[in-house]
Amino acid sequence: MDAQTLVDERGELWLALAPLWLEREPGERDYARMIEVIERHDLTVKELEWVFRLELAPVLGRQQMSMVGEWRRFDDYKLMKQLVAHNLRLTGWRRRSWALFSGLTTMMTRHRWNELIARVMVERGEAPP
Repeated sequence: MDAQTLVDERGELWLALAPLWLEREPGERDYARMIEVIERHDLTVKELEWVFRLELAPVLGRQQMSMVGEWRRFDDYKLMKQLVAHNLRLTGWRRRSWALFSGLTTMMTRHRWNELIARVMVERGEAPP
């Protein structure tokens, strides 16, 4: 898959979910926007989990742990470049490694993710976990 295809297929979703890694807790508007974008992408909860764990967390987790990272908002262009570069390399052993260690890269935002997924499930008429 090439960079433009990645941006076309996932860019909007990645940028909508990125606020999960900011220093502030997402508000009602943030969650509503995330759900709106998620619903346009028509992904299952399981597929969303893998987007969170493999496509986003390795890049945004490093950003969150960095002393010089951005905490209030992201530079969308810079973030998109990092996400595309990561996802172009996300094959074979890298994919398996990130799957194995994804608990570490998601632990600081897991509570926010769980809240988002519960809201998505309610929106879809499913019973949240």
